[in-house]
Amino acid sequence: MANSDFYIDNDEQTVLIIMTSGPSTPSRCATPFFLGSILSAMDAEVRIFFTMEGVRLIQKGIPEKLVAMEGGKTIIEFIRDAKAAGVKIIACMPAMPGYEINIETDLIDEVDDVVGGGVLADLILTADKVISF
Repeated sequence: MANSDFYIDNDEQTVLIIMTSGPSTPSRCATPFFLGSILSAMDAEVRIFFTMEGVRLIQKGIPEKLVAMEGGKTIIEFIRDAKAAGVKIIACMPAMPGYEINIETDLIDEVDDVVGGGVLADLILTADKVISF
């Protein structure tokens, strides 16, 4: 039996997913995109902010080869599904040099914006929900 109180109207909700996991923990790398796709389909405004090792997931050559589990879809497929659902992909500029990522040449096309850490603070303060992976 469905409980109608469980379902909430999400018309104006914003969700921020902070992605710090990367290729060293591949089993954690698909869920944020899958969840982001679902939330976006439920009319939430979803942003995934990549920082720390998470920036490696938006580095050309990495998500095309990485899978969360053997035989599964590649991470780039999950990223593209999320983008098709309306999820915004944001990269943390200060995290890039530590992984020798060149902002101009090394990011996948799906990245919407590259910003400083202050933007992350603002996104955290203005989001209705914040999730970290």
